[in-house]
Amino acid sequence: MADLNSKVLSATKWSSITEIVAKLVTPVSTMVLARLLTPEAFGVLVTAVMIISFAEIFTDAGFQKYLIQREFGSEEEKEESTTVAFWSNLCLSLVIWTVIILFADEIAVLVGNEGHGDVIAVSCVCIPLAAFSSIQMALFKRRFDFKTLFLVRLVGVLIPLVVTIPLAYLTRSYWALIIGMVCLNLSNAVLLTVKSPWKPRWFYKFSRLKEMLSFSIWSMIEAVSIWATSYVDLFIIGALLNQHYLGLYRTAITTAGQITSIIISATTPVLFSSLSRLQNNEQGFREMFLRFQKIVGLFIIPMGVGIYLFRDFVTDVLLGPQWLEIANFLGLWGLINAVAIVFSHYSSEVYRAKGRPKWSVFVQISQIVCIVPTVLWSIRYGFDVLCEARALVRLQAVVVNLFIMYLFVKISLWTMIKNVGVSLIATIGMVIVVLVLPSCQLSIFQNIVYIVVATIIYFGIILSFRDGRMLLLNAAKMLHR
Repeated sequence: MADLNSKVLSATKWSSITEIVAKLVTPVSTMVLARLLTPEAFGVLVTAVMIISFAEIFTDAGFQKYLIQREFGSEEEKEESTTVAFWSNLCLSLVIWTVIILFADEIAVLVGNEGHGDVIAVSCVCIPLAAFSSIQMALFKRRFDFKTLFLVRLVGVLIPLVVTIPLAYLTRSYWALIIGMVCLNLSNAVLLTVKSPWKPRWFYKFSRLKEMLSFSIWSMIEAVSIWATSYVDLFIIGALLNQHYLGLYRTAITTAGQITSIIISATTPVLFSSLSRLQNNEQGFREMFLRFQKIVGLFIIPMGVGIYLFRDFVTDVLLGPQWLEIANFLGLWGLINAVAIVFSHYSSEVYRAKGRPKWSVFVQISQIVCIVPTVLWSIRYGFDVLCEARALVRLQAVVVNLFIMYLFVKISLWTMIKNVGVSLIATIGMVIVVLVLPSCQLSIFQNIVYIVVATIIYFGIILSFRDGRMLLLNAAKMLHR
């Protein structure tokens, strides 16, 4: 257990550094691209990403999670499974890409992007590129080697600066976004293959494939359900509205997510790998989950509330004044996103680590059942009502996850609230201070001063609690190790 804790701390450090670097670069890229390109251009990118992410569910077939979660009986079994997973992914991805090329125009019409079949055909080269590197990535995560993944990600986050932004400046076209995405996947494929000690060899065994599929079929179904939850609203908006509104809608969600994803992206893969190793140790499993939730809550809770309080400022700085019509949606999504992350998001990692992805499937299906009628009803009353309703309906999944966590994992809502209690108290204090400050027509400098004051108040309250001081110390250890 001590050795695992050491690996977790080291992995979290490198994963956190990766996301910090990425989040220093990504907002700059977003700020520039949002001023060079129109919402329609981002709408075209959204439909391409929607198709790619759906296809990758089947090319991966849950093998990446299988290789991380599975306790293999021998090195030979792991080697064979890895090799079979690699060739299965690659071959299926090439078949799917070929089918997409042949029916690109029809697919474009289906997703509300008529006339952009060429964009879909070209962008979907990302499918075989991602398939080529996904197995190597799984092995790095299984070994907690997030230092290597940091180096690979570092190259990836620079792609927008050296490829996407120059192309956007020269072309003012969505092709800049598409080419940048392809270059990112290409760099990942090359670097992960070069860095990985495992290399593909000529080997295949259908009995091994059958065994893997029987284990991971629910993971694949879960991935389909998660994709549907993430994109069903985009499909409806693209079909009933237009690329302009689709671009506005998705950009608001993405921008709010970029701010909080620095924590999510850093902790989720480490948590899953950690819980997978502790799946048969109930006490250790529970302690690991609550430790992660507590540290994540320390940053995510004030971050989500801050996005809502300073939503106009965040939108203006990150996207520009021409995007201010989505400021309220961006703020509301950031607030509800924080609630979902702290009390619901990591439940999926618990289910997978326990080998019970069917629980996650149930949650996703219940969410889809709520999303579809909500979007179809609210879209009749305008874009603003649609955005507010979509953000609020996210809370349904939080409630269902809390119920399952209590019923099957024996972790209650009250346990979680007590676990992040110090962060909740400090956030309430921060909100009270911000609300009593004058808030009319604030300049950029005044907004920055308010944010600094809010941050000082928050961490000042945290430090006034012994538990808060220990929490900050543990967080610092994760980054220091």
